[in-house]
Amino acid sequence: MLVALGVQTTEEGSGRRELENLLLLTGTGDREAFGLLYTRTRGAVYALSLSLLHDVQEAQDVSQDVFVRVWENAPGYRAQGSPMAWLLTIARNLALTRLRQGGRQVGLEPEEWEAIPAGLPAVSPEDRQILQQALARLEAEERRIVLLHAVTGLKHREIAGLLELPLSTVLSKYHRGLKKLRGLMKGERDQ
Repeated sequence: MLVALGVQTTEEGSGRRELENLLLLTGTGDREAFGLLYTRTRGAVYALSLSLLHDVQEAQDVSQDVFVRVWENAPGYRAQGSPMAWLLTIARNLALTRLRQGGRQVGLEPEEWEAIPAGLPAVSPEDRQILQQALARLEAEERRIVLLHAVTGLKHREIAGLLELPLSTVLSKYHRGLKKLRGLMKGERDQ
């Protein structure tokens, strides 16, 4: 059924149109489409949840809740805007609700960054450790914006809408975060 609707099932075809098709098929009760949607988007959902909650277990719980909500609400999904932004808005809302209910925030340990799913490009263990240390040294909002852009591929305008920040703020924090990362990673490698 997926192939008949033009949905590609390779990693290369994980674009916006494919996600829309997968969401629409999920809305009809298609479990295969839901599985593919989960596979394509779980890393981004988890990364956003982790960046907001700063707790691995809480982020895993919220990520699971997101996909329960997606399954329940997919029949009402209308292909308007970015499907990834729709998913991440659900994740954001659930994470913020969890934060309000818990009334706490815990700092994320550098080794917990390893919990971000392996949907990211292959990185050597040494480079991963340097990257984790560098990410941990960014301000929370800079880290969140950099991860949202790098992991999810969201455009800066979409990130601004998702985080309810002005586009200029997102752009400046993104560029400042990248500049810091470059400096931190170059410094670590030079040592």
